[in-house]
Parts: sequence; C-alpha cells; structure tokens
Amino acid sequence: MQNVGLMRRIGAMLYDGFLVLACLAVLAMLATVPLGFERVQTGSPIYLAGYNVLRMLIPFLFFTLYWWKAGMTLGMQSWRLKLEAIDGGDVTYAAVTLRFFAALLSWAAVGIGFFWSIWDKQHLTWHDHISKTRIVYYPKEDS
Repeated sequence: MQNVGLMRRIGAMLYDGFLVLACLAVLAMLATVPLGFERVQTGSPIYLAGYNVLRMLIPFLFFTLYWWKAGMTLGMQSWRLKLEAIDGGDVTYAAVTLRFFAALLSWAAVGIGFFWSIWDKQHLTWHDHISKTRIVYYPKEDS
C-alpha cells in the first residue's frame, strides 16, 4: 500500500470522467426527448432550474457516494486505488463532501492542486490535505 502519484490519479479520473459524461448524456436525453430541444431551451424557468440542478448533482453524488460507500469510484477500482482517511480509517460523508468541493478548487486553480502531489513528499493533493484523506494504491497480489 502506498500513496498514489499523479499519473494513476489521472488514469482513474479519465475513466470516471467518461462515466459521469455518460450519466449527463442520459440526463440530457431524458430532459430533451419528451419535450423537444427547442421547448427545453425556451421552457419554463422552473424546468430549466431543475435540469441545471440535476446536472450539478450527478457528478457530486457519483463521487461522494462511491467514495463514502465503497472507498473508490469505478475508475479508481480499475486502477486499484482506494480512498481512506489519513489515519488509515474509513472516510465520513462530511470528509468526502469536503474533498469533492476542495477538488473543484484544485481544478479551478488551473490544476495546481493536483500537480501539488508531484512536490508533496507523501504525494498528497490540496484536496487530500483539506479533507484529511488520501488515495492509496493496492498492488495486485501474487496468487
């Protein structure tokens, strides 16, 4: 078990990014097909507000629920990565929620929060430090 470097994180993020995009595409299809694209664009403000809330809620729930319940997203599972508390325990929902928003901050700073792991001795990102969590790599066991 070891803390994860930037390249493995990017690999898992790519997998998860495609999964989130697929979920958002299904939402867009469900929102537009029954009414037609033009009616959605000029639709009621309540409908548009609900649609926009769902577009933000899907990535939030995808990451926080997977991190909280399984300790890993599907992309992390493919790369044999797991999220845990810095002290080695399980993470709380409050910690994964904080981690999600701190990761947005890491991206908003042109990705510097992620690149920080290159220089950090423990390979921790800004959102790892803020949420007191870390991602660890579990190598394949020889059978």
